[in-house]
Amino acid sequence: MTSRRTTSHRLLLVASGVLVTLGLTVGMGAAGAWADDADGIAAAPAANGDVDQSRSRFSYQVAPGQQVADEYLVRNTGTTAQSVTVYATDAFNADDGSFSLLEGDAEAVDAGHWVTFDGGVDTVQVTLEPGASQVIPFSLSVPADAAPGDHAGGIIVSALSPAGEVSVDRRVAIRLYARVQGDLQPGLTISSIASSYRGELNPFAGETSLTISLQNTGNVSMGANTVAQVRGIFGIPLSGLTKTEIPEMLPGSSRTVTIVVPGVGPWVYLNPQVALAATIDPDALEAGVLPTAERSSDLFVVPWAFVIVLVLSGFVLLVVRLSRSRDSARATAWIAYTEAEARRKAREEATA
Repeated sequence: MTSRRTTSHRLLLVASGVLVTLGLTVGMGAAGAWADDADGIAAAPAANGDVDQSRSRFSYQVAPGQQVADEYLVRNTGTTAQSVTVYATDAFNADDGSFSLLEGDAEAVDAGHWVTFDGGVDTVQVTLEPGASQVIPFSLSVPADAAPGDHAGGIIVSALSPAGEVSVDRRVAIRLYARVQGDLQPGLTISSIASSYRGELNPFAGETSLTISLQNTGNVSMGANTVAQVRGIFGIPLSGLTKTEIPEMLPGSSRTVTIVVPGVGPWVYLNPQVALAATIDPDALEAGVLPTAERSSDLFVVPWAFVIVLVLSGFVLLVVRLSRSRDSARATAWIAYTEAEARRKAREEATA
């Protein structure tokens, strides 16, 4: 087999010393993969020698040992002739949760390794004139011992073009999923939850942050819809519902997500809660009953605003009481003085 490209930069990243521009169309419709650019390239699933408008990805339901034939169409959307390279590789979730593909020089061991082109090679190079397109046949050969469940990768078309003293690498990738028949086990769990509170000057406008760790423990690619809320003692709701959508997680991947629930007062005891319902992409194959999960945590908050108001109120009350006590003492002393003076004058008049 011909060797893969030796560039060592990851999709969606810029390699040191070389400007890399990437056109990643993962998850887009076939029509959305086409873009105008002086040196532009585009790619899409193909059928009957043209773009297959019904697909935005390659998705296969396969059995161990099965081979599937398909087509990948590349097009030069620019105004100059371009030499492009087509190859497949494995997928993974990046730290931010995005669907990503291995570096160009990393060896594929999963779905990307199963893809070969005519002649059994793993890389194809073609030259395209402006506006020209070419259909590239490929095969997906599933190993006989492939594990049941989803295996993800992508097929990439890459074109290098000069840009002054550097080269620009334009890439377009289409997702590839192979679901191997067998025991499907959708599993998405909340492995941990932690919460914190941030108060504001307005005692009713604080916010609670929930940091949850998610893990795809099954063999099916899934995303999730989450709903978070903060309750108090006796389960009294202290906030509205905060909804968050979790992008697709590949089997075995994990992710940490922070959800901020606004409008929570410092009601001493807070009970942040999050509920999860797994989802699958509209273009993905059905996976049966999808899992749900719930987690909560306990959080004790000092209502500093109320404490400060209470302390200030107590201080004012104390000052008022001390002032009244002082005024009362002065009034009593003045009354005693005037009475003593009156008695003294009376005695002086009586002895005169």
